[in-house]
Amino acid sequence: MELLVKDMDVKSVLSKSNLPVSDYSVNPYTGCEHACKYCFASFMKRFSNHSEPWGGYVDVKHWPEIKNPKKYAGKELFIGSVTDPYQPLEEKYGRTRAFLEQMQGSGCKISIATKSDLILRDMDLIRSFPDARVSWSVNTLDEEFCEEMDEAVSIGRRLAAMKAFHDAGVRTTCFISPIFSGITDVPAIIRRAKEQCNLVWLENLNLRGSYKGIILDYIAEKHPDLMPLYESIYKKKDRSYWVLLDEEMKKFTQKEGLLYVRNDDSIRRPFEEPPIVVNYFFHEEIIPSSKK
Repeated sequence: MELLVKDMDVKSVLSKSNLPVSDYSVNPYTGCEHACKYCFASFMKRFSNHSEPWGGYVDVKHWPEIKNPKKYAGKELFIGSVTDPYQPLEEKYGRTRAFLEQMQGSGCKISIATKSDLILRDMDLIRSFPDARVSWSVNTLDEEFCEEMDEAVSIGRRLAAMKAFHDAGVRTTCFISPIFSGITDVPAIIRRAKEQCNLVWLENLNLRGSYKGIILDYIAEKHPDLMPLYESIYKKKDRSYWVLLDEEMKKFTQKEGLLYVRNDDSIRRPFEEPPIVVNYFFHEEIIPSSKK
């Protein structure tokens, strides 16, 4: 896919967040060349005046110097809420690094979500922020399935980057998302990652908008035996699969000696071993309490 790259001047790269895990969202780019087939952020196309397919464009943001970064002291800043801040273009444009350099010493708290190992470049910079946390999306250990779903780096490279940050004393999260029913082996991923992360987030696949058809067509072609299950979940709105998985996770985590919760209060705790497993299967039931 040919990638259209444009420079874009913005008044600010910080925006007030409605997410329970942060006060501000930071997205140094609009669009993402990882082109994940299941990406919820593809809805951003309608706000960006782009006709290119999702994954076919990236706007590189340029903002004025942040004159008083210390006003964000103690605030939670989530970097990468709708675009990967370490997608390949970051190596050339360095907009994420520029933001981190501007905020260094401000006293703000940062959380970064990525599918990349380019973030290793900025490890020392990230470590300078209090209680920094970095999460990697890992929804499979099957590299072939991974390649079919996105154009990010391999699962092996993501897990290696996670381990490097964990070993360096940075809080790390394994974000098992989205969970593909009948495909994602959640226990296997937790067993693989539990020694190198402080937190595991579980999130089910939500299908809506233009990518709903893309994913259902993929399942019909590659996993036709799973179509009745997907039709039950995504056409009949049957939640029983997630209720059952929730029960299975309770038993599994108890057996593994892991703490299992169904809200995000845990993210405000200090380092804990073993890691905490957080269930985000039922979004409408989550209480936004993490800002307290």
